[in-house]
This record gives sequence, structure tokens and C-alpha cells, in this order.
Amino acid sequence: MVNPCRRRFLAAAAAAAACELPLHAAAAPSYPDKPVRVIVPFPAGGTTDVVARLAMQKLGELTGQSFVVDNKGGANGVIGTELAARAAPDGYTLLMNTAGAQTLSPVLYKTSYEALGSFEPVSHLCDVRFVVIARKDLPAGSLQELIAMARQGKPLSASSGSSMISLITEQFKQVVEAPGIVNAQYKGTGPQMQAVVAGEVDFSFDSFTSVEMIRSGKVKALAVLLPQRAPAFPQVPTVGELGVPGMDFSSWSGLLAPKGTPQEIVNYLAQQMDRIMQMPDVLAKLAGYNYVPRRSTPQEFGRLIAADHERWKRIVKETGITLG
Repeated sequence: MVNPCRRRFLAAAAAAAACELPLHAAAAPSYPDKPVRVIVPFPAGGTTDVVARLAMQKLGELTGQSFVVDNKGGANGVIGTELAARAAPDGYTLLMNTAGAQTLSPVLYKTSYEALGSFEPVSHLCDVRFVVIARKDLPAGSLQELIAMARQGKPLSASSGSSMISLITEQFKQVVEAPGIVNAQYKGTGPQMQAVVAGEVDFSFDSFTSVEMIRSGKVKALAVLLPQRAPAFPQVPTVGELGVPGMDFSSWSGLLAPKGTPQEIVNYLAQQMDRIMQMPDVLAKLAGYNYVPRRSTPQEFGRLIAADHERWKRIVKETGITLG
């Protein structure tokens, strides 16, 4: 009879061949032999948290070990990301992050981590686009009406729970020439969306985690930041249709490890994530949020992070946008 450790090693080797990673990159059969902490640098309920809990549940099932999501929100994702960067590079602390905290925050703020230099990329899991949501009793019934209110000097506020949402909000203020809109900061995209539901703010640029809130009428959708209308909301126009330029923004969620984590562990995790991102139930749940599933090698994910970081540096320099 093949012992469990040997069986796990053989399974890892088979997965390596299936996703064209080097066979010698399979992790040692002892990994993981204890629970793994997965830091999400935002509170529960936001985009990154949703993806993390879905993926880590499946990873736990595949490996027979617990991958425990640990929400460490604050400072637009900087607090949790810095915590992950300082963790021991042994594979037992991982980071599920978003493009904003990983590649934009180091441009906007003085962080103790680098976008790529402080981490080992593991896997790009999905891409995320945004929808403009407004409190249900906001007098504006369309994005054009909201813009008209702002230009008339009527007090309006927008919630931001990440560095990317903050930048999108500031860009919107510039594009529609409404500098008086208050950019209200929250500790994550979950609280950001709940602020609109509770009527604490007037609107927000939210990911499609708010899909059920929209369908239930707790908030209303004014526009989507997509090239085409979203299948989930075919009646909601794009910002382009409404004549609002310069709002082509998207984000991603992905798994990383502290710099120096053994490459065999990184590749082993990448192999498992590749399997997870082909599971029909995972794809169905991501589709429900209008998230676009992705599969990548660690090297491909690293190139994406580097390219995004350079893009944000260019955008911030060209627009002169500053936060807080």
C-alpha cells in the first residue's frame, strides 16, 4: 500500500506534468503538514476575501490541510500586505491580494514592501471589473443625473475601500469636473459597499460582489466600467456609452508568498491553483460575480505584477492624483 505522503507526492508530480511546470518543482511530500495562514489585507466581504475563501476551501480539500483566511484590513490593504511581506518564507504564510494593494499602493504611499521585490508570485486567479452603485434613495436615477448633481455643487460622497477605488474615484472627479465629491475612506471593499447600502455615502465604484444587493434593490446600478455591458446587468449602460472617458480600470486577485519561499512550494501551490481554476463549481461562482477566471504560472503572474506597477506609476505621474 502506498503511504499517504508518497501518494501526495505522486499526485503533485502528475499535476506538474499536467500544467507544464517542471517535474522537479513538485513540493516536498511533507508540505503542508500543518495549517497555512492566508492573509487577506481587507475585511471580510470584499472581492479579495470572496476569492480567497472560495480558493482556499478548495485548496484545503486537495491537500488535506487547513488554509485559514486571516483578514487584516486597513490603510488600503497596506497593513496586511506589509504583515505578509515580513512573514517567514516557509510556505505557511501566504497572501491573497488585489492589484491595488500590490501594485498601486507602493506608488501612492510609503510602504515597507515592494510590488514584486518583497514577494514570490504564485498564481493569478481572476480579473475584476467595476460597477457604479448608488444608495437606493439617491435622487439621481442615472449616472448623468449624478454628474449633474455634482456639477451643481450638491453635496455628494463616494466610499473607497482600497487604493484602486480611491484612485478611480479621484479620476472620476477630474473627468466629470466635480472636485467637490467627498472621497470617504473605509477599511475595505466590503465596508465600502455596506456604506452605500446603509446610506452613509451616496455612491461607490464597487466590484460585482454587490450583485445581490443590486438585484434585491438595496442599491442601484448606474453604470459598469466595462467595454461592453455586463451579462449580469444587460440593462445597465457602460461609462463609455454615457460619454465618460478615462475610466478604463480593472483589478485582479492573486496568490503570493513572502520573498524567499522555496520555489518547490511556490510551484506546488501554483499547480493546485491551476487545478482549482478549472473546477466547474468554482468557475460558476466566479461567473456569478462577473469575475473573469485566469490561470497562470508564477512567472506569468510576476510579469503581470511588474507591468501593472509600471502602469500605475505612469498614470499617477500623468494625472497628478494624490491620496490622503
